[in-house]
Amino acid sequence: MVKIYQRYIVFLYLKNFFIIFCSLELFYAGVDFITNLNKLPDSANLQLLYLLFNLMSAVNYTLPLSIIFAMIVSKFSMIRSNELIGMYAASVTKNALILPIFITSMVLTFIYIALNFTQFAYAYTYKSNLLKYNQILSTSSDLFLKYDGKYIYFGELNPIKQEVTKVKIFDIADNELQEVISAKRGVFNNDAWVLEDVEITKKPKIEENLSAKIETIKLPYITVLERFRPKIIENAHLGQSALSIPDAIDAIIFFGRQGINISPVKTNLYLIIFFPFFAPFIVVIFYYYLPLSGRFFNLALMSFIFVFIALAGWGVLFVLGRFASSGVIIAEISILLPIVVLGLFALILYRKNS
Repeated sequence: MVKIYQRYIVFLYLKNFFIIFCSLELFYAGVDFITNLNKLPDSANLQLLYLLFNLMSAVNYTLPLSIIFAMIVSKFSMIRSNELIGMYAASVTKNALILPIFITSMVLTFIYIALNFTQFAYAYTYKSNLLKYNQILSTSSDLFLKYDGKYIYFGELNPIKQEVTKVKIFDIADNELQEVISAKRGVFNNDAWVLEDVEITKKPKIEENLSAKIETIKLPYITVLERFRPKIIENAHLGQSALSIPDAIDAIIFFGRQGINISPVKTNLYLIIFFPFFAPFIVVIFYYYLPLSGRFFNLALMSFIFVFIALAGWGVLFVLGRFASSGVIIAEISILLPIVVLGLFALILYRKNS
């Protein structure tokens, strides 16, 4: 059963969280909107979409900071009103006070992670496309990729319709060209590419039959390149690492089989899944170092110190993530290790005060 003081703490925390979160979101989006005002599309609808995608992409930065700042503001508010010392006097333990805030912050973190299973993860890409091309998604042209020993050329890829044009697939075995598959158009359907108006040109092995000729076969359609999804193609072509969680997992499996460097994609996946837990763990750690009363401390200075430490810690982890993306430091050390250390330290403090 939820106790009265727990409901009050959650209400106070969520109120401060939404105030801080909305403020940071509007500040970020407002500054970016004014900065890029001359580059925005002329259409009012596209400008509204740009603002929406800007707000969505800002969540990556504003959510963890809002989770931490909301705890700091809530606890200092309770200190000033003597509510915190009053609850301690009523035999409410430190762990009992931090538990509602920690659970609430974890729920907010899981909601953010769940959003990255959707197209929410591509908000920054959509925003950039509106600035560059005046449209949400842009077509990619002249793509040349390698897949399962085959070299593939796409004249144009439309990620919205999930179709390609001017397709050529070069099948190579033992460093020799075996056949060439040409098609005017292809559509991604049932986790594979269905090519239309197909022409297959097979090259015979000269050493086996000196009189053999090149054989050409025409087919109305053919199914090839299973699990070679449009988002993976676009990511490989543009060198992007910002992917949703399902697409990132598919990309890691795909690139791993092809022997391609998966560090950027793996880092992106770690940043989406593990990095957000930085905020709930910091909330717990900060809580145990808060003063009990404002009588012997300058609360304004103390709150500034905690905010500064939170920003500095977030900045250090952000830089480590960038190092991992560039391959300077492996992601397990630069992302996973700091989060695990923070989690263990928070657990130690919790058990110490139990």
